[in-house]
Amino acid sequence: MKPENRIKGRGAQEKVQNKFFIHNHELRDDFLNYCQNEGEQIDKYKTTFIETFPKTIINKVTSPDVGMAYSLNPYQGCEHGCVYCYARNSHEYWGYGAGLDFETKILVKKNAPELLEKKIRNKNWKAYPISLSGNTDCYQPIENKLAITRELLKVFLKYRHPVGIITKNALIQRDMDILSELASYDLVSVYLSITSLQEETRRILEPRTSSIKKRLETLEKLNGLGIPTNVMMAPIIPSINSHEILPLAKAISERGAKSIGYTIVRLNGAIGGIFTKWLETAFPDRKDKILHQIMQCHNGNLNDSVFGRRMKGSGQMADQIHQLFALAKKKYFPKPEKQYLNCDLHENYKNNQLKLF
Repeated sequence: MKPENRIKGRGAQEKVQNKFFIHNHELRDDFLNYCQNEGEQIDKYKTTFIETFPKTIINKVTSPDVGMAYSLNPYQGCEHGCVYCYARNSHEYWGYGAGLDFETKILVKKNAPELLEKKIRNKNWKAYPISLSGNTDCYQPIENKLAITRELLKVFLKYRHPVGIITKNALIQRDMDILSELASYDLVSVYLSITSLQEETRRILEPRTSSIKKRLETLEKLNGLGIPTNVMMAPIIPSINSHEILPLAKAISERGAKSIGYTIVRLNGAIGGIFTKWLETAFPDRKDKILHQIMQCHNGNLNDSVFGRRMKGSGQMADQIHQLFALAKKKYFPKPEKQYLNCDLHENYKNNQLKLF
């Protein structure tokens, strides 16, 4: 695919076969094909939203290296379209592809707030921080209309339950009223994902996310209101944003970030092919160099699935990134602030409620 044929506003550049479908399974778009034959204009990449009705909403996280024990995702699939996103593969479990399907077929869980309330009211539930967006972004564009995440935050506040948030969307500013109150009880911690200071890089790497300017503004506003906010430079991609570690650390420290963390890109499952196809249109002159450097971080492969090593990489290239990041932390975050979310308030609330009976 030539660079001029790149699908603007999307990360993946093609639909990808779902690995769970047998080879003779055929997906047909007869209606779209009919419209096309009749000369009608069709938007074959228009996003559709599909309501689902899960019975549970909180997922126990068994991976030992992700820093969370429970996650909650009000949406599956993500219109942000980040081409490197590890969550793309999870869309195959829903019967869709990891490419354009992940960005254009968004599953919506409107009953998430009710399911959350039911779970944390359970007498057997032991309070522990629940992470919003362990898989896909809870503040992706459709949240502006549906406000499921806002309703979830109201539940967390009502029951004095700790919550963590991971996002790269400035829409989180809408909920600063609830977040401020949660923060007053030490019940919330926010992680903003900022991968670059270059808007052009952001535009092609994370096409439907908030601008870098808006994310930096969000970081400053949240910290200014006493809402503890950290930054994840995730992922670092050699020869795309690896040279920005020091300037990015400086920029976020000046805006009050409590800490900074990072991961190195890993292209697991279908993402390897999706990312390679994207490179052909986004950075055709650097494609081979970038892929080779990623492979240098993962023992000659595009992915490493070993816990504890998969996100930080190994080898000389990964060591150079690690050393540069260590320098950035020493220079701009010499005394990182650790946050401890309060689990006792929910237990006290629950005990007091039980006494009423």
